Amino acid sequence: MRRLRAVAPALLGFAAVRLLCVMVLALWDPAEDKGVVRLLSGRWDSVWYASIADEGYGRTVVADDGGVHSDLAFFPLLPWLERLISAVSPLSAGEAGLLVSAVASLAAAWALFAIGERLYGRRAGVLLAVLWAAVPVGIVQSMAYTEALFTALAAWSLYAVLTGRWLTAGLLSAATGLCRPAGLAVAAAVAAAALAVLLAERAERRAAEPAAERTAERTAGGAAGPWPWAAHRRMLAGVLLAPLGWAGYVLWVGARTGEPLGYLRVQGDWGNGFDGGWAFARFIGDRLAGGNPVAGLGLCAGVALLLWVCVRCVRMGLPLPLLVYGGVMVVLALCAAGYFGSKPRLLLPAFPLLLPAAVALAGARARVVAVVLVTAATGAALYGAVWLTGSGPP
Repeated sequence: MRRLRAVAPALLGFAAVRLLCVMVLALWDPAEDKGVVRLLSGRWDSVWYASIADEGYGRTVVADDGGVHSDLAFFPLLPWLERLISAVSPLSAGEAGLLVSAVASLAAAWALFAIGERLYGRRAGVLLAVLWAAVPVGIVQSMAYTEALFTALAAWSLYAVLTGRWLTAGLLSAATGLCRPAGLAVAAAVAAAALAVLLAERAERRAAEPAAERTAERTAGGAAGPWPWAAHRRMLAGVLLAPLGWAGYVLWVGARTGEPLGYLRVQGDWGNGFDGGWAFARFIGDRLAGGNPVAGLGLCAGVALLLWVCVRCVRMGLPLPLLVYGGVMVVLALCAAGYFGSKPRLLLPAFPLLLPAAVALAGARARVVAVVLVTAATGAALYGAVWLTGSGPP
């Protein structure tokens, strides 16, 4: 009960921002025949997840440009949950997806509070959760998409790493791998943290050895002693578990398509892939050289700001698992080929990038904090309404 009282301000603040965004969306255009529920659960990727929940895998659509789009591009955890909920309730699969996202977003906010509190104090934890609700593309947290579910699993996995609960970290990481391809970022964070522990313990043992023994060891060309595998069975088990969800689904797609790299081919058919950022650079260059240089300069400024925040995270000494997770998420977002409009959404789960702002606000006056949060929440609500009644997230 004490823990619930501690996290209550973070959850209430988070819920208030999300409610504001949904209310503004519902009131944005009363004549809009799409309706807020349809906007949140019945368009774009939400339709594919609901189709998998209702019919299973096997749907293929031929696009106007001749591209073949298969539902094998979508990972199975959200459809599984939608199917389970719709089977025991009157909710449709899409509506069940909204319920999953609502619960998962609160779980994510709790995890962000726990991480922020552990590292920088209770006020920073509350602000981290509220800032995550108020990012411009935060409306996706309220959609039948995987961002909220993925962030909840990823954040709790990272919190488990920070608190030494390795099996929990590995299991939650495996679940993220069943949710999105970016589950690899969580697995990488778990592995990096474990390796850091082993290296630190090895260095401590060497420092504790008598100088004569170290000299004899170097003369003999020996190793620094055995790795302490036996003392870290749970940690190593967590590391092995971490990538299993992602690997299991990719292997299943390979078996279903009859191609070992079938998942990559499926993603390629959607126009997705990893090209080191070349497509994104061309996208920006086309705007700079074409008829919209202002947009090109804005994109350059946005990328520069993002990279500055990454450097700030390193300089403020964020724990290694948070740095690895956030860094891999940024690389995956910026260096992936595909529809540009997806990139802000792909960055949504990269919550460690908000820690510099949360820590700065934690030391600011209450009036400054209030102005920043109200401005951010209002901007997110307006942006979300314009976005979803327009092009929307792909």
